Amino acid sequence: MNLILLNNDDFTDPTRVRLSGRRLEHIVNIQRASIGDTLRVGEINGLSGTGKILSLSNEELEMEVQLDQSPPEPLPITLLLALPRPKMLKRVLQSVSSLGVKQIYLINSYRVDKSFWGSPLLQPEKLREQLILGLEQARDTLLPEVHLQPRFKPFVEDELPEIIGKSDAYIAHPGATMPCPKALDQEITLAIGPEGGFIPYEVEKLQTCGFVPITLGERILRVETAVPVLLSRLTP
Repeated sequence: MNLILLNNDDFTDPTRVRLSGRRLEHIVNIQRASIGDTLRVGEINGLSGTGKILSLSNEELEMEVQLDQSPPEPLPITLLLALPRPKMLKRVLQSVSSLGVKQIYLINSYRVDKSFWGSPLLQPEKLREQLILGLEQARDTLLPEVHLQPRFKPFVEDELPEIIGKSDAYIAHPGATMPCPKALDQEITLAIGPEGGFIPYEVEKLQTCGFVPITLGERILRVETAVPVLLSRLTP
């Protein structure tokens, strides 16, 4: 936890907060902080800065905070991700949140197991937990938005063209021949399929929307590996 993230209800006045639970345990047991110490803090969807511990007990701590720093710049990438199995989804959400992706669409695909859509992890509070872990790691405060799209065809036909807008759109696809572009200084919409990739019908539908298939080379990577590699390669 490289940044202590603050919620609106943590504030007792504009410059003071009270914390308990997981954040208190981390501050005491991992950071081994005590009264008078200064920690890095940030308000969710707001500024970051420092917090000085004023009081500390087993139940809660109180800090005086000064928030005066802007969060890191978001990645100019909208991510369309075929819904992975729940354990992998946790890791992917933390990773993309750390890297600065702010718009995430979890979409259906023929190769996505139907049971994945019933996972408790897709509840808003569970998704938020994973995104928060990524923000804490990266010292970011801007919470990504996750959109669930369990119907592939209506999403691609009715909503996706507006989402793409004027961005460059790419599909990471094992059968593609075009190498992944590098260090693009522009808005990007990136679609990543499930293990085994999108089926030909899905690739064709995405291409109709303007997506260009790209590849990372001969090696076939797991989704959780391919996502950060693609994000890093596509952006400066």
